[in-house]
Amino acid sequence: MNQLSFGRVTLGVSVTLILAFLMIPVIIVVPLSFSDARFLTFPPPAYSLRCWYHAFFDNPAWIDAAKTTFAASSCAALIATPLGIMAAYGIQYCSHWSMRYLRTLLMLPIIIVAVGVFFVFTQAGYVNTLTGLIVADTMLGLPYVLISVGADLRTFDRTQEMVARSLGMNRFRAFMTVTLPQIKASVISAMVFVFIQALDETVVALFVSGGNNQTLTRRMFVTLRDEIDPTIAAISTMLTALTLCLVMFVVVSRRRSAIQA
Repeated sequence: MNQLSFGRVTLGVSVTLILAFLMIPVIIVVPLSFSDARFLTFPPPAYSLRCWYHAFFDNPAWIDAAKTTFAASSCAALIATPLGIMAAYGIQYCSHWSMRYLRTLLMLPIIIVAVGVFFVFTQAGYVNTLTGLIVADTMLGLPYVLISVGADLRTFDRTQEMVARSLGMNRFRAFMTVTLPQIKASVISAMVFVFIQALDETVVALFVSGGNNQTLTRRMFVTLRDEIDPTIAAISTMLTALTLCLVMFVVVSRRRSAIQA
């Protein structure tokens, strides 16, 4: 019993330390966004509400990058979610041997990124275009939809859908009427995570975006390379707050679905 308690305490302390280590950069960035200094210095010599958030919203280049980021992220979420749902549904309920290889193929974007995408898009003329960025973000978002929706489909009682089809509904209508409402929490979660992934994606953005279609993360990377501007801390704080709000929305949605079930 004592060994079990000691193991739980050790695990709890380890998890707490790991979470604290991961949260330190966030804790540092927030006060830096209110710094009165011209350059990033920690701790800030003084605090001010006048500078860096205004510098972001008053700078057309930052605003254009934000528009590109949100446009690409929204389109990627809207495209990847239905594609991922169809793929997860087909993989779950199709018995053909090729489905196991299809799942592996769709999971590859998590492993193979950036250089491969850049090479293909260079040949196709999609580098530095919004279309190329949306396609890349959609490809990278598909595995999230596949994992989230696939997990719910594995626990879903398909008999309900079969009953609806036996009463005259076609497969699509039965899915939309019976299956989708019961897995909507995982669909919402998948869409939000695709959006967050596209919002924060840096590696692929460095290769694919540019010119008039560069993302916030790419512009932040370039700005850090050229000058250490506290505007980056303000943007990082806003992106972190937005991500946290979206994650909380997912948690609340899943709890409501669990209660209704």
